Amino acid sequence: MRLFRRQSVLGALLLCIFSVPAVAQTTNVALNQSASASTADLSANNAIDGDANTRWASAAQTDPSSLTVDLGQAYELSQVVIDWEAANADTYEIRASNDGSQWDTLASRSGGAFGERTDTLSVNGTYRYVRMFGISRSAGNYWGYSIWEFRVFGSEPTQNTDCGTGCIQELDGDTARARVTEGDVVDIHYRVNGGAQQNVRMGQNGSGWYYDINGLSMGDVLTYHFTIITGGVGQSTGEQSHIFAANGSSRSSSESSSSQSSSQQSSHSSSSANLGEIVPLYDDSTTQEPVVQYETDTALITRFADRARDRHAKEDHFQAYDHYLSFYWEDRTAGIEIIDEVAKGGDTVRMNVRTQFKLSDTEAENRWFYRGVGTVAEYCDNGTMVVENNLNYHKERRYNCREGRPIQIGDKLEFEISQFLDASVPNGRANYYGTTYLYIVGEGLVPWDVGGSTPAGGVKDSVKIPQSAWLGGETTIHAATSGETDNHFMQMATNLSYDNGQPFMLGRRVLHTSFVDGRHDEKPIENPVFNELSGLAGPHYTNDSCASCHNRNGRAAPAAVGEPLDKWSFLVADAAGNPHPALGRVLQPLARNGAQSEGEVKIGSWSEQNGLRSPNFQFAGVTPERFSARIAPNLVGIGLLEAIPESAILAQADPNDADGNGISGRANRILDPQSGDTRLGRFGWKAGTVSVEHQLASALNKDIGVMTSVLPQPDCGANQSDCGSSGAELADNHLADLVKYTSLLGVRPQRDYNDPGVQQGEALFDNVGCAGCHTPTHQTSQHYPLAELRDQTIHPYTDMLLHDMGPGLADNLGEGQASGAEWRTAPLWGLGLSACVTGGVTNPTGQQGDEVCTPEGSYLHDGRARTIEEAILWHGGEGLAAKNSYQALSGTEKRNLIRFLESL
Repeated sequence: MRLFRRQSVLGALLLCIFSVPAVAQTTNVALNQSASASTADLSANNAIDGDANTRWASAAQTDPSSLTVDLGQAYELSQVVIDWEAANADTYEIRASNDGSQWDTLASRSGGAFGERTDTLSVNGTYRYVRMFGISRSAGNYWGYSIWEFRVFGSEPTQNTDCGTGCIQELDGDTARARVTEGDVVDIHYRVNGGAQQNVRMGQNGSGWYYDINGLSMGDVLTYHFTIITGGVGQSTGEQSHIFAANGSSRSSSESSSSQSSSQQSSHSSSSANLGEIVPLYDDSTTQEPVVQYETDTALITRFADRARDRHAKEDHFQAYDHYLSFYWEDRTAGIEIIDEVAKGGDTVRMNVRTQFKLSDTEAENRWFYRGVGTVAEYCDNGTMVVENNLNYHKERRYNCREGRPIQIGDKLEFEISQFLDASVPNGRANYYGTTYLYIVGEGLVPWDVGGSTPAGGVKDSVKIPQSAWLGGETTIHAATSGETDNHFMQMATNLSYDNGQPFMLGRRVLHTSFVDGRHDEKPIENPVFNELSGLAGPHYTNDSCASCHNRNGRAAPAAVGEPLDKWSFLVADAAGNPHPALGRVLQPLARNGAQSEGEVKIGSWSEQNGLRSPNFQFAGVTPERFSARIAPNLVGIGLLEAIPESAILAQADPNDADGNGISGRANRILDPQSGDTRLGRFGWKAGTVSVEHQLASALNKDIGVMTSVLPQPDCGANQSDCGSSGAELADNHLADLVKYTSLLGVRPQRDYNDPGVQQGEALFDNVGCAGCHTPTHQTSQHYPLAELRDQTIHPYTDMLLHDMGPGLADNLGEGQASGAEWRTAPLWGLGLSACVTGGVTNPTGQQGDEVCTPEGSYLHDGRARTIEEAILWHGGEGLAAKNSYQALSGTEKRNLIRFLESL
């Protein structure tokens, strides 16, 4: 049915007067090509035939619907123009692909009104297939989607004969050679037709570095970038695309890396969005650290870091593996390199080990191939390593003693390196064990659990955890097997890179040190005072160290009624929402060096109704007109959250609830304190900081009173005169180490993933609407500087957006663009472990191995919820529908949903 005439003369004149800005001259490369559609009441080819009187029409009232044109080859795209008939889209995306399978979102448009119109959208990238993906129809459109003409403007990819720093050159047959003319070490990262990204260490020849990509066909599109490491510093080149011609003619063009990267994101965050005024933290110009794993023609190479341990991973009868020992930051990390030639058809696996201090001449042990006979730390190949010099050692094997045959692809090589230091080590005990790793030959390091017996009849064999349970991607650590229920959140990432072992430990020392007296909170008699940090706190502050609020990197718990809330942050303001003249932006109860206390806050009582409690606060001193109470949250996983691309987060935002599902989702926009750029707010209960560094600098400034180069001004009210001077107090290297430590904490894997009840609970989580805000899956950016966190599939269960949670959870002080009722969706990874981390352990017998968890639940922003169910029942506003759906479940279904949450 044709609803209106094509276009009036007046409409044509208006288009001439109010035309869109001119763009570079290109060709409508869609004209008379081949088109298809998800549904078609009128032919899809009508939209690309150049006839203004023919149109494509989808089936009536079918959302979503799409129209796709095959351009016949890849073109450099610049613009898409759609002449809509009256039955048009309210919200749609322009997507593109080179294989018709993996799709990138190039542009999106929403707010369209019913009636004929022409939309002009700027796009970029080199693609063969272009699609209009209709998400929702305009108000009053009771038909479908209808397009008179779908025009795609582009040009032939430019010729590129100058190799410059790096390029693709075609060889005879089906091979393209990547060449780079500089650098000490070079990695290539490439995809063929939008497929899985390959990360490879290039080889060397007389003209620099090279790598051959084989098995190509004419028209295949390579997207690629190089990481060039010179003097230990890595620099990533911009992403390029190259269309394989198979005849020696090289065609390549610059490509927008943001559009390409989205093809590797999960279905939960595959769309990109216009960033508007938001400036991304990282892009293709970001300097990147070297990759953890890469390939050569002869080997699979894995380079990572280890730390010293007290006992072995599976010895729950000792409970002495996860914790940290004295002087852990001195001489007790190692860099490990596995050279797996079996993966490439060879017959050896070699392990090179670089230590911080000389190992014992007779005890440089490196145990391979777990058997578990007699003890849960028994291996069949216990040999010492070959000593190269005082800091370098290696072990190389062809034979798998566990299986009684040569090593082959797929073998489980569990290993543990003992750092038995030479007795001359200046501080601390000499003998230590190491982390237990599971290496799959031909694959790499994997998180492991225990299950079944070994071929020799031993116990607690190691098994690879399914990748779906790797909540933190390749940072995911092995299952807890040592019985230390309080130390879940203090572990290093499994893929901690070769050079980051020491920065990780140095950053941990900063986190556990008092900025008042420099004392370490663990083993303060053995661990020396950190003099550089001593005396930096204050003059106004809330607590003296990071670890004092973040118990074992976990959540704080509400203090008892009448006790000071010294693990909380109270943001305060005057009646107009401005910084409080007597307090500044944060109430800091402690004072030193002659300053006056800003007062104190306690929980005076709890109000309880229908089993749900809320705190009533008492202020001693000034009572601010507005305030927002925030308890210290978990630290684990925040580096991965920083690595999620801004486009993926913004794609989930729906500030006007256009889809009508009751969930709005807004992004907070915050000024970067260093650059002044507008960034996406990511951290804090109301997404008030833009990066891990910003969040840590803010906590140091407002909670401990320590100035950094990021935030060098003290938090001070207009009427205060005892706030201290401005200027950085904590050295930048200590802040950088602290950023690395918190960013590279490993995430525990999901547990009980094979339990039918947990599996039903996961389905219910989605069915009742929890996933509407707690987005299960994200893909981190390929531009992120830390290799451990780059291009990872993660399962944090958050959309990182602000949501109005209703009056029950609201306070009266916003932050940035967040209102008092809006809170950032909290990630759920670690949810089932946090009560034991917060509550710690007790030992009723006093005997080794008898520690048991003393759980303390403290959920939501002020710790009011004592159980996960209480936290659900507090959901209002945008969470109300999900709460109501939960309450409508049967008792068994409720228990299974909670069991699923506890498995995270």
